[in-house]
Amino acid sequence: MNTPMQSQYRNYQQTTQRSPHTSGSRRGPGPIVAGSHSQQAPSNAQLLAQSELAKRRARKPTDKNIPDGVEDIIIGEGVQQYKDLREVERHLDATMMRKRLDIQDSVNRESKSYKTLRIWISNTAENQPWQARGLDENAFDFSTGLEATYRVKIEGRLLEDEDADSYLDKDSDDEEDVKATGAKDADVMEHDEEAPQSKTKDTTTAQPRKKLSHFFKSITVDFDRTKSIQSDSAAMIEWKKSPVHPNTTSLPPSADFDSLEFERKSDENLNCTISMVRDEDPERYLLSKELSELLDIQEATRGEIITGIWDYVSALGLQEDDEKRGVRCDERLRAVFRTDQLFFPNIPNLLVPHISPLPPLKLPYTIRVDPDYHRSSPTPTHTIYDIRVPLEDPLRAKMLALTTDPVYPSTLRQIATHDDQLALVIQALAHSKAKHAFFTSMSKDPANFVKRWTSSQKRDLEVILGEASRGVDEESPGEEFRRGGESGVWGTDIVRQAVGIQLAKAR
Repeated sequence: MNTPMQSQYRNYQQTTQRSPHTSGSRRGPGPIVAGSHSQQAPSNAQLLAQSELAKRRARKPTDKNIPDGVEDIIIGEGVQQYKDLREVERHLDATMMRKRLDIQDSVNRESKSYKTLRIWISNTAENQPWQARGLDENAFDFSTGLEATYRVKIEGRLLEDEDADSYLDKDSDDEEDVKATGAKDADVMEHDEEAPQSKTKDTTTAQPRKKLSHFFKSITVDFDRTKSIQSDSAAMIEWKKSPVHPNTTSLPPSADFDSLEFERKSDENLNCTISMVRDEDPERYLLSKELSELLDIQEATRGEIITGIWDYVSALGLQEDDEKRGVRCDERLRAVFRTDQLFFPNIPNLLVPHISPLPPLKLPYTIRVDPDYHRSSPTPTHTIYDIRVPLEDPLRAKMLALTTDPVYPSTLRQIATHDDQLALVIQALAHSKAKHAFFTSMSKDPANFVKRWTSSQKRDLEVILGEASRGVDEESPGEEFRRGGESGVWGTDIVRQAVGIQLAKAR
């Protein structure tokens, strides 16, 4: 049977947040906090290994362009097709690099999407005086021997593509199967360790669903104290999330649940307030009145605050002309920082008095144990609250998977290997072209070719030995260095200084 919930539907009022970022693109250097990084000097073995690797890289051919003139001595259009492929490769590499940089920028940028977390609060009553049956009318004591109790259930679920009301109806129909059947500690909250099964079957691999406990650090229940209620029945009930390592993939059962339940003894209606402390990463803060007027928002993270101030300073041109990290404060900045000038790296410390933790969410609820409330419907009537909660952008995880794909480095290594092989093929092709030109010229005029070739080899040998003449009338440098005496090269001041320097180094 469908539960009538619209009569007690409550929409939790929250202020609409607007990003402090300006719509235009940011220009100039952003707020960067510089840190000192100690670097260890590399050892001699590492230096030798790096030097040897550099030598091998220097000897490795890198040119992948076919030498000019090859297309004139081969048959077919292979050279032109290769050049077309190289042009396509250059365009593809540029596009992939640009897209990869865009993805990396999107991953590093804080982007949040907001969804509605619907919370249902209901209670049942057991062993109440109006529920007593089978009393002996001849007995002196008309009590049942059982203490009147109530059980409160707090459920939460994100409103996504599926209808959350259908989930609640299914859970209410199966409520009898999940009730406790023994005496338990009345001050201990119980939680469902297994997530409710969705009615729609998803054949694809989906990300873990966010649960109620993922959005809050602690949940407390405070009771309104009255004279007729015992002190132990009005004691506060509290659940706190245990510390979890940031790299933990799976949460413990105590921090991974969709509903909380607790049981207390009472035969009277009670008013209580459920307080929920939000758990957000990065943490959001409540801004002071002056800072809120400056950024036009009431809640923000530290990064959003600093970025918003930077955009404000850049838009109004409040940077110092000589020292770009200096800021001239206008009326709004003076209202926040109480100074005429400030140093931008000091802003994070100056913001501490203007930010405070967000107050917990307060959800009032009345625990009803009277017969009129429970006899009106066979299933408990729920009080509903809708809370706006931030979620990580679903595209960010997919983009992060692209940048951290283990196949990507191996693919790059494979491509680099193919490039090295291609460079070796191009080098062999250049050698083959040189041999082809050599033998072609020799076949046309062997005699003159041999003369030209021997003359060229002689000239190369003279250059190597230092005997090549610079002109017709000049003497050979080799003969000049062979002569001694004060009037020769060895008697000049430059040679004496050079010899003195070499002898000083030898010592």
